[in-house]
Amino acid sequence: MGRIADRIEPLQELHEWIEEAQREEVPHPASMAFVTVGADGRPSARTVTLKRIEDNALVFTTALWTRKAKEVEANPHVALLFHWPSLGRQAHVTGKASLAERALAEELFAERDLLHQLQTVVSRQGEPIEDIEPLRARLAHLAEVQETAPACPEDWGALRVRPNTVELWSEASDRLHERRLFRRDGDGWSVSLLSP
Repeated sequence: MGRIADRIEPLQELHEWIEEAQREEVPHPASMAFVTVGADGRPSARTVTLKRIEDNALVFTTALWTRKAKEVEANPHVALLFHWPSLGRQAHVTGKASLAERALAEELFAERDLLHQLQTVVSRQGEPIEDIEPLRARLAHLAEVQETAPACPEDWGALRVRPNTVELWSEASDRLHERRLFRRDGDGWSVSLLSP
C-alpha cells in the first residue's frame, strides 16, 4: 500500500474491500450494521445489506414502515459498520441518511431475487405476529402461482447515506492496527491516522 496521502477516496477503497471479501468467499460480504437513534435518544442497530456504492453515498433498501425508516425520518444522523474478521478489516461510517428517489427503489427492487420480492409482499417486517406459519404458507403459495415479478410496493424504498466520516481499520499482528480516519472536506476528504 502507498503512503497514506496516496489514498484519499475512502468509498472507492471500501468498494475494493467488499470486492475482495467476495473473492475470498466471505459470507455476506456487503452486510453492515446500521445504527439509528430513536426519539427517546437511544441507539438502535440492525444488520442490512449494502446494495450500491455511489460517488458520494452508500445505498441500501428497506420497508418504509420499519423502525429504522421512521428513526431516519426523525433524525438522519446514522452510523454504519462493516466487519470482515477473516480479512482483519472493518469500516466505520458516519453520515446523514435520506430517502432516495422512487426510481432507484424500483430499480433495486427489480434486482432482488423473486423469493425476496415475494417475501417483501407477504411480510410486514418488524410488525407483531401471532404465528409465522401463515406467512410461510402464503409465501409458498405465491412462489408457486406467481407468473410475473410483483411491482415494487409503494411503502418500500431506498435509503442513501452520505458519509461525513469513514474510518478504515486494518488488523496488524503486533496489535498496532492501522486506523485511517477520512473526514468530509468540501468536495473531497482529509485523512489522518489514529492511534490503535
